Amino acid sequence: MTIIGLTGNYGMGKSTVARMFKELGAFVIDTDDIVRGLLKDPGVIYEVKKAFGDDIAEDNRINKKKLAEIVFEHSHLRISLEDILHPRVFERVNEEVAKITDPSVIIIVEAPVIFERGYQNRFDKIITVFASEDIAVSRLKEKGISGDEAKKRLKSQFPIEMKINKSDFSIDNNKDLENTKRLVEEIYKELGVIS
Repeated sequence: MTIIGLTGNYGMGKSTVARMFKELGAFVIDTDDIVRGLLKDPGVIYEVKKAFGDDIAEDNRINKKKLAEIVFEHSHLRISLEDILHPRVFERVNEEVAKITDPSVIIIVEAPVIFERGYQNRFDKIITVFASEDIAVSRLKEKGISGDEAKKRLKSQFPIEMKINKSDFSIDNNKDLENTKRLVEEIYKELGVIS
């Protein structure tokens, strides 16, 4: 069983690449999905309110927009939030991995801050998805994030070149989807799954 960390900076196409790996037969775990679930957990809500103040939640629901604005503005608060969420995220990841009985399966864990938080040793291999900042900003705008907010998010992460240099594989997602898919298939083949 091989556990791959799939990373890259905001708007660079991690989710698109993860979907492509899934179509090839990989088991994909999306840590953003796990976080969305955790932000509804009463214990997490309590801790987030303790760290960020009661007005971060309305009707016991975290205001994710307000939370994002705060954490991308203040790096120490982003770390506080990650300290609340990440141990629980990895607990869920481990639970998902434990359910898998096929030793030949490739597990892709889609996670944005592998290098920023020193999690690289949790994975057998790391793949970084990259695209130019202009493309990333334009993709984030399509998701309703302003250009300024998008740039702020990108600045909160390590430079993409550093991630590429520290990874086992990298996927250039600047071109069309067919090109990205070809790169995904090449890596999947190299991992020994398809001939």
